[in-house]
Amino acid sequence: QVQLVESGGGLVQAGGSLRLSCAASGVIFSINAMGWYRQAPGKQRELVAVATSAVGTNYADSVKGRFTISRDNAKKTVYLQMNSLKPEDTAVYYCNADVTTIYSSRYETWGQGTQVTVSS
Repeated sequence: QVQLVESGGGLVQAGGSLRLSCAASGVIFSINAMGWYRQAPGKQRELVAVATSAVGTNYADSVKGRFTISRDNAKKTVYLQMNSLKPEDTAVYYCNADVTTIYSSRYETWGQGTQVTVSS
């Protein structure tokens, strides 16, 4: 019903920057929240940043001041600008969307994930 397509991952040196994009499509009436999570090998998936319609943005402490999340509601797209990247930012990054469908139902879905690797 709702699909997310991510792009923008890759390999970068420490101190570098990357920008992730995630576009939502499907039976969307409105987007309640879109965000980014990440999962490093052997670790649990964790919240990186989220942009909600109700309360704005929220960031993990580990990325505050370095990452910026933004939304383009017209394009149903969320971006994650990642600056001053560190090797510990290496992970698979997953987009998440919480939407209200045209059928008035609440729906949450995940993207397929995009690899971000930061070399030291």
